Amino acid sequence: MIRVQSANQLYGGTQILWDIDLTIEAGSCVCLMGRNGVGKTTLLKCLMGLLPVKSGQLIVNGVDITRQPAESRARMGIGYVPQGREIFPLLTVEENLKVGLGSRRDNVRKIPDQIFDLFPVLKDMLNRRGGDLSGGQQQQLAIGRALVLDPTLLILDEPNEGIQPNIVQQIGDVILQLNQEQKMTVLLVEQKLNFARRIGEEFRLMERGSIVAGGQMPDLTDELIARHLAV
Repeated sequence: MIRVQSANQLYGGTQILWDIDLTIEAGSCVCLMGRNGVGKTTLLKCLMGLLPVKSGQLIVNGVDITRQPAESRARMGIGYVPQGREIFPLLTVEENLKVGLGSRRDNVRKIPDQIFDLFPVLKDMLNRRGGDLSGGQQQQLAIGRALVLDPTLLILDEPNEGIQPNIVQQIGDVILQLNQEQKMTVLLVEQKLNFARRIGEEFRLMERGSIVAGGQMPDLTDELIARHLAV
């Protein structure tokens, strides 16, 4: 599903990613973890085409996307939920969701009923402006907007940042449903260890712009946590 080969990225003259090699199999759920500033968000932005790679190769579903623009990657079925949600605050919930329809491969122009099955609150707030929602509701809207394009790969950047515990639980349930029942491939950056262990099948640890460890989630030992995650 995803293969990153020797990817390097520079930002403002400073190298952020160093020879990143990453493989994620179709249907898996992988948590990308590490301390703040190690390059996790940069890597996701490179996968989405929001930042260029200096060198290396990005392959999704057997297609080299290294030089493709972000809109092409969305049309390939890559859904992205950025850190900070980045919804359109002056647009209504309905308008925010419809933004994602433009990237669907099948040209469907109706919001799928599944979005409201997963997040019933969005149906009740269709005419409310995105900026008027709570943080947890905005996060549900951001995930819903990504799901509108019917992705086969869902990338989430800290989906639980600043979210109340009951919404964190719901978001976890949704991710598990998408991954286990619909076989959607999921890659997420996550700082909350308990959430990562509940959701993720596998982990990858980053340190100073490189992936330094990885494996099945039960292999995330206290030693690895102390070395790469503890602050």
